[in-house]
Amino acid sequence: MFKKLICTLLLMTLIVCGCGKSNPKDDLENITARGKIIVGVRNDTKPFGYKDINGTLQGYDIDLAKAIARDIFGDEEAVEFVPVNASNRISKLNSREVDIVIATMSITDQRQLVVDFSVPYHVAGQAMLVKEGSDITALRQLNNRKVIIIYGSTGEMSIRRNVPDAVIIGYRSYIDGFNALKNGEADAMIADDTILLNLALDDKSVKILPKRYSREPYAVAFRRGGGADSLRERVNFLISNLLATGKLEKMQKKWGIK
Repeated sequence: MFKKLICTLLLMTLIVCGCGKSNPKDDLENITARGKIIVGVRNDTKPFGYKDINGTLQGYDIDLAKAIARDIFGDEEAVEFVPVNASNRISKLNSREVDIVIATMSITDQRQLVVDFSVPYHVAGQAMLVKEGSDITALRQLNNRKVIIIYGSTGEMSIRRNVPDAVIIGYRSYIDGFNALKNGEADAMIADDTILLNLALDDKSVKILPKRYSREPYAVAFRRGGGADSLRERVNFLISNLLATGKLEKMQKKWGIK
């Protein structure tokens, strides 16, 4: 009876160990076994992630995701893109809907409590967009005035902290927010300068004020908890190599953000 019990326990141990090997906890091992990396990206944020006239995803963040796929698999097409926005990108990452997020995501102390970040791959700054002819010239003038922000963005946090009496109007899409400003639904829009510059390109009805209100280092986001450590190290090495060889600067120039 005792020998039978021991044999049963040994069999259960082998089964558990076998299951652990077939489903490794390490994110990089899981990705490699799957044969592709799943990346959360923006599809409405030119020039970082957007759809061209043919419906194809393009942009700086998209090129970086392809570079990561090429580094892991030797094939830049070994990547699946999942659309995210500022308010759901962390939840999609932590629910394992995506492996990583590359979506104009700034490193902040608050976000570092729930996700890990790579080294920065771009540095932006918050700016203000107003209609041509507006009397607004500074952030302090936004008290008791309507301000467009994107839900979940650092712009939202900045306005709530620095201009508490501003009337905040939130959107999930930069394009929707931009159109609302043009239609006169608000007095100003706060967002990262590179995004605003491309929204306002060749549009004389709006202008970007020269002041920058923050330093926004964009980085790749990973799940916390240790499982993504080797993946994060590999991505950090790739970004550092792209920076050292000048390839990252070429990518930035390609998309007009350098």
